[in-house]
Order: sequence, then C-alpha cells, then structure tokens
Amino acid sequence: MADHETVTLLDDIDAPWGKRVEVMNVEYEGGISLIRLRIRENKRFTIMDLDADTAARLGRTLSDWSEKNAAA
Repeated sequence: MADHETVTLLDDIDAPWGKRVEVMNVEYEGGISLIRLRIRENKRFTIMDLDADTAARLGRTLSDWSEKNAAA
C-alpha cells in the first residue's frame, strides 16, 4: 500500500439475512478522506470507498427510500 491510512469505525450495523455493515472513516496520509462501507455476508466481503459527494447522494437516496417504506 502506497499511502498510510487511518481507519475509524463509525458504525457497525446488523442487517437482515445475516449481513453486517461496517461504516468507517478512512483518512489517507496525503489528506484524502473517504467513507468505507464493508458489507459482510458469511465469509464474503464487499468493500466500497466513497468520496463525500457520492456518500451524500447515496445518503439522500437511502433516506428517501426509508421514509417511503417505513412501517406505519
């Protein structure tokens, strides 16, 4: 790995069907900061690093969806 990174766990979420979502802040030595989503399903991992604009768009989409689909 070229850059040193500092990872801070922001949230650890139990999701449906045995999945776990870890949300982390990742700061690189060069000053770049990304948010990392790590989704674990049994032994399989999916990892996504998102910039602030992408995270904001995803957050709005998730928020809009949850408001429309929340249990009454």
